[in-house]
Amino acid sequence: MICAPHPLVLPLLLSFAAGVLVLQWQPELPSSTSAEIAAAVALASAVALHAAVRKVASQRRVASLRRLAPLRLATLAALVAAFAVGFAYAAARAELRLSDALPAEWEGEDIALSGIVDDLPQLSERGARFAFAVERVETRGAVVPSRLSLSWYAAQRKDGGVDAVPALAGGERWHLVVRLKRPHGTVNPHGFDIEAWLLENGIRATGYVRNDDRNRREDAFAGRAADHVLRARESTRARIVAALPEAAYAGVIVALTIGEQRAISEAQWRVFNRTGIAHLISISGLHVTVFATLAAGFAYALARRSVALTSRIPARKVAAIVGVVFATVYVLLAGCGVPAVRTLLMLAVASLGLVLARPGTAAAIWLWALVTVLVWDPWAGLSAGFWLSFGAVGALLYAGTGRLSSPPPADRRARLLRTMQIGARAQTVVTLALVPGTLALFQQVSLISPIANALAIPVVTFGVVPFALCAIVVPLDLPWQIAHAVFAALMVALDALAATPAAAWQQHAPPAWAVVLALGGVALLVAPRGVPGRVLGGIALLPLFVVQPTPPDPGTFRMTVLDVGQGLAVVVQTHDHALLYDTGPRYHEEADAGGRIVAPFLRALGIRHLDAIIITHQDTDHSGGALSLLATVPVDLLLSSLAQGHPILARRALDHEVAARCEAGQRWSWDDVRFTVLQPTAALYAVPQRKANDLSCVLRIDSRHGSVLLTGDVEARGEQDLLRRDANMLKADVIVVPHHGSRTSSTPAFVAAVEAVIAVYAAGYRNRFGHPRPDIVARYESAGARGYRTDLDGALTFTFAPETALAPRAGREHDRRYWRETPAREGAKALD
Repeated sequence: MICAPHPLVLPLLLSFAAGVLVLQWQPELPSSTSAEIAAAVALASAVALHAAVRKVASQRRVASLRRLAPLRLATLAALVAAFAVGFAYAAARAELRLSDALPAEWEGEDIALSGIVDDLPQLSERGARFAFAVERVETRGAVVPSRLSLSWYAAQRKDGGVDAVPALAGGERWHLVVRLKRPHGTVNPHGFDIEAWLLENGIRATGYVRNDDRNRREDAFAGRAADHVLRARESTRARIVAALPEAAYAGVIVALTIGEQRAISEAQWRVFNRTGIAHLISISGLHVTVFATLAAGFAYALARRSVALTSRIPARKVAAIVGVVFATVYVLLAGCGVPAVRTLLMLAVASLGLVLARPGTAAAIWLWALVTVLVWDPWAGLSAGFWLSFGAVGALLYAGTGRLSSPPPADRRARLLRTMQIGARAQTVVTLALVPGTLALFQQVSLISPIANALAIPVVTFGVVPFALCAIVVPLDLPWQIAHAVFAALMVALDALAATPAAAWQQHAPPAWAVVLALGGVALLVAPRGVPGRVLGGIALLPLFVVQPTPPDPGTFRMTVLDVGQGLAVVVQTHDHALLYDTGPRYHEEADAGGRIVAPFLRALGIRHLDAIIITHQDTDHSGGALSLLATVPVDLLLSSLAQGHPILARRALDHEVAARCEAGQRWSWDDVRFTVLQPTAALYAVPQRKANDLSCVLRIDSRHGSVLLTGDVEARGEQDLLRRDANMLKADVIVVPHHGSRTSSTPAFVAAVEAVIAVYAAGYRNRFGHPRPDIVARYESAGARGYRTDLDGALTFTFAPETALAPRAGREHDRRYWRETPAREGAKALD
């Protein structure tokens, strides 16, 4: 029932949703027996509730609280049962999806298969990336998941040329030879969980297309219903690109039209995030609502003119149905993002109530939409967009509860003023309500968001989106060009706002209890006047900002070897200082470890600036994230072995900041923790044939509670230099193994001199070099060192303090989730 439902219906829906969401935070899935118990509890509770209601109804009156007790117990049991049903439902869906797996024995093997390009291909200079729906596996005995994420790289020819990747289109059927691996991503504190994203999107293996003569297009169009949607989206994208060649914001127009955001640059996203309008650069709920309202209004204007039609069905019902139909087409064209689907479901529920003449409350519609989204996609709660989208609407509904409304004023100017006041209050409520969640998820919040949104919402919603959508059905380029011109004019103002120093507040990640307390504070602040304790709401927000992460005590230090894939990035923190040793790899033209992993980690720890960055040598798996970090994090000193003229040093000189060569003998002390550079010597820089790896900056860190040796990519020759100059300086409790565990390093004499208790291997999962090599791992184990690997253990955090075990906090073990697995160490060989 949509109108006046049983008073228990909405609490039951909320309990069910809570059960679905709680399942996603479990370290492992419950057994099938647990699901059966949950079903039994649900059945028993329903029977108990029914019996209690009948008993109370038969008495016809309630004379005492004692007679209400059975009903209360039955109600509580029903709520618990609803939670258990939601939990069991999510567990069953998760078990089913996880069962669609790639067996470990088929990782890295050539597999021939046929299937359909199942998404819009993402094109770049390096090749293409696309989702692939598997129809047939031709390699005998191979077991392959039903949906894959594949990369197809441009092949290098012997003459130095490049064989371009064939043109790919959504809905095409291809025969391909691929190599696959199980879902695996980097695991870092406060980092993005790619494995969760793959799970939600039904992608149960990733890999790449082999350069093989058997690769061929089998069918230009497979003809599934989803393929028609894909073709419509792809055709629209191609028309936009053709209409806006070389346009700065063509990617934004594509995003606003079909929900495809991958053409938006990182620089543009920084502006959107600093101004707080990122929610507008997608097919948001506001856009869907406006589009549906316009379609419904047009349908209503036509329907009311037809007596034959309105004598059978009221014009308002016709308008509601047409609005939902057009909204559904729009959401399909937009790729079915969570905010768009949430809005579509709310519109559908509201329209159903209107058609059935049983309209429901806004809160009931919101809750039905929430439950429907979680039934459709139990993993929606893993995305930030889910919480921010439903949270914003929920805050508006809550803020409007219990308020008296006066009739609209007769004067037009007064009505306009009142509308502006209502809009300003709504924006204030949403901004305030999202502060706790935004700080928890992103550790930053836009301070100019109210101003930017007041400007951007009407411009994008009424000046950009209508033109962009109009061009879909009108065979002209002019509407898209107008939409781009309007948005470009808007960006002039947004760029100026984003450039202000106080545009965004960035801070540490608040503790969970502070977030919960702040949400309660927001509820008080936006409550109607007269609610007691509203002033306490502001006080409840304070812990978000003032409760800082605890730094190491003086004389102690904390070291985190981040999981950056095939590369290295190490953060060392003392009581008042922080150092970064290498910056991780560059992934592709638009992304690197500095911006994607290191900077968010520093921000979450409350590290506002770095006292020093050491870039060991020029290889991009160690220096690839430097430019992004230098652009976002203040750095006092840069030490490196980079050659003069290197882009990183050029950027440093352009900013008039300090940069120096690292040389053996450099020493400093921070908070009673000593740092010593052991390599390279000044003379090594003058040797032209010296490999870049052997110029790696080798750093030793000492405290009363332990020592660390950071070695970069130093190879056998560099190790010999270290042994010859001062072998006594090499002994350390923890060593980050040279060159990711390559055979070119870790000579027996060097391993024996270090005498490490723990050896850390920073390597990418199934990397093509085979790092770390099994014989190198065995060499350290024979010398008594316990081995840890970032590809298998995630980020590794060591705390060198009194009465603290030397064993690290391993990300995969400490932050366990049921969709993450720790791969077998003997099976973690190279992908190639």
